[in-house]
Amino acid sequence: MKAIRSIAILMMFCAPAFAKEGAVECGNLIYAGTKTSKCFSDEFLTTVQQKTSIATERRFKAVKLADDELFKIPFVIMTGEDDFNLPAKERENLKRYLESGGFLLASASCSNQAWSKAFEREIKAIFGNDCLKDIPLDHEIFRTIFTIKDLKLSKSSGMSVLRGITLNGKIVLLYSPDGLNDSSNAEGCCCCGGNEIQNAMEINANILAYALLH
Repeated sequence: MKAIRSIAILMMFCAPAFAKEGAVECGNLIYAGTKTSKCFSDEFLTTVQQKTSIATERRFKAVKLADDELFKIPFVIMTGEDDFNLPAKERENLKRYLESGGFLLASASCSNQAWSKAFEREIKAIFGNDCLKDIPLDHEIFRTIFTIKDLKLSKSSGMSVLRGITLNGKIVLLYSPDGLNDSSNAEGCCCCGGNEIQNAMEINANILAYALLH
């Protein structure tokens, strides 16, 4: 695939702001003090390594949203349940991180409505009320590795939608109010509280490839 060849070229010859020797690290955010993502499968990291020329670490690296270490990691995930508030330092770091080329993948664990409401409130406080836009299925992000034709939900016949923030022509944040956690590949986790997107692993792999390609 042309996209995959482009990724390989990028990884071999480019030196982005977040470049490091060895495999690409993906962060698991610690935010709002001590909240973190406990049930988000890292299976997509292995898939990206198998399907492309990108070398990835096989496990997430825990990173605090308030720490400068955040800026050493090109891609982070954020999920959880229940309401939360980001302190001023975390809001500031998240804004600077995304404006500097970092990428955030966010998903409500078990489609938790309280978490989704809190996440949207925090993001809009940083980037404005109209910052989150629906991402159409014909966007290239759905074709980087796998061809994604729909976002099927596990507990209904309906479909989901991804919402994102675009800065300088590139999506830098993708968010789903439905679970992208791929809990079937996360030991000891389930999605008993709400819908989960069935093809989450393929979607997450596509998102990581897009984040590194652009």
